Amino acid sequence: MTTLVPEEQAIVDLVRNWVDKVVRPVVNELEHDDTYPEDLIEHMKEMGIYGLCIPEPYGDVRVSTPCYALVAQELARGWMSLAGAMGGHSVVSKLLLDFGTEEQKERYLPRMATGEVRATMALTEPGGGSDLQAMRTTARLEGEEYVVDGSKMWISNARRSSLIALLCLTDSTAKPTHKGMSILLVEHGPGLTVSRDLRKLGYKGVETCELAFEGYRTPAASVLGGVPGHGFKQMMKGLEIGRIQVASRAAGVAQAALDDAVAYAQEREAFGVPIWKHQGVGHRIADMVTKLTAAKLLIDHAAVEYDAGRRCDMEAGMAKLFASEVAAEITLDAIRVHGGAGYSTEYDVERYYRDAPLMIVGEGTNEVQRNVIVQQLISRSRK
Repeated sequence: MTTLVPEEQAIVDLVRNWVDKVVRPVVNELEHDDTYPEDLIEHMKEMGIYGLCIPEPYGDVRVSTPCYALVAQELARGWMSLAGAMGGHSVVSKLLLDFGTEEQKERYLPRMATGEVRATMALTEPGGGSDLQAMRTTARLEGEEYVVDGSKMWISNARRSSLIALLCLTDSTAKPTHKGMSILLVEHGPGLTVSRDLRKLGYKGVETCELAFEGYRTPAASVLGGVPGHGFKQMMKGLEIGRIQVASRAAGVAQAALDDAVAYAQEREAFGVPIWKHQGVGHRIADMVTKLTAAKLLIDHAAVEYDAGRRCDMEAGMAKLFASEVAAEITLDAIRVHGGAGYSTEYDVERYYRDAPLMIVGEGTNEVQRNVIVQQLISRSRK
C-alpha cells in the first residue's frame, strides 16, 4: 500500500475519527428513515472533503488519488451513502480540471471546492443502461444556445446538486454515435425537471432520480472544453476516477462488515467457546480479510497509475470489478457469522448487505468492466 505523506494521513485519520464518533451513532436511524443527512453533509463541507480533488488556485488542497481513495473508504465504512454524496462531484471536478476552459474552471471550481456548488453527472437513460451508444438525449444548436430534450435515469444527488455534467448528442447524425456526443455543464432551470425519486434496496438517504429535459436551454459556451464532439472520450477519462471511487466505496462497506463480524465472533459463544474458534466461522473470516486486502491493493494500484498520468481504465476496471464482487461476498459472510442476528435490522450487517450490490451495477456494470479489461489487455499486448 502507498505510504501517505503526514498531511494526507492526518486527513484520513480526521475522517476516520469523525465516522466513528459522529456518523456511526446516527446512521441506522437516518438510513432506515431514508433521511437526507443534511448535518453530516455540512460537516463534510467543513472538513474540505468536497475539495479533495481540486488544487490551487481553485481550492485549498488537492490530495493524491491513494489518499482520496482511503477517504472514500472511510466514509463508506461509516455509511456508503456519504461516499456516494461526493462521488459524482469528484468526477465532475476532474472533468473540469482536465478538459474545462479557464472560464469554466473559474466559474465552478472555487465554489465546488467548498461544497457551495455540488455537482453530479448524468449519463444513463431509461432505455439504455450501460449502452451509451443508444443515447437519445439530444441538444440542438439554435443561435448561441443549445436546446436539450430527453431523459436521464439513476442520477444521484440530482435534487441537491446545482451543477450537472450532462452527456448528450449534439450531433445525432455522427457515425459512430460517440463522435457526436458532448458534455454540457447545465444548472437547474426552466425545462429541466427532477421528475421522480427512485426507490432503492439500499443507498438510502441520498436521492437517486430521473431527470426530464423538455426544451431546456443552455448557452453554447456550456460545452465542456468549448468544442463539441469530445464528450464520450472526456467522460470515459472521468470514469477512471469514478470507478476508483466506487471500488473504494465497496472496500469501505466490506471493511465495516468484516469489523462487525470479527467483533461478534469474539463476543458470541457456542459450545463453550467464542465462535471464531470453530473452523466453520474462523475460516470464513480468514477468507473475508484475505479478499478485502487483495481488493484494497488493486484500488491502491489503480490510484497510483492514475496519478502517474497513465491510462488506467483497465486498472480502475479491475479494482471496481473485484472490490464490488468481494464486498457482496463479505457482507453475506458477515450475516452468516452473525447467524439469525444478522438478519435483524438491529444489526448493521443487513445494511451492508443491501448497500453492496450498488457497486456491482453502478459506474458501469461489472460485465462492462470485464469488456474494458479484456479489450485493454489485448490492446496492450499487441503494442
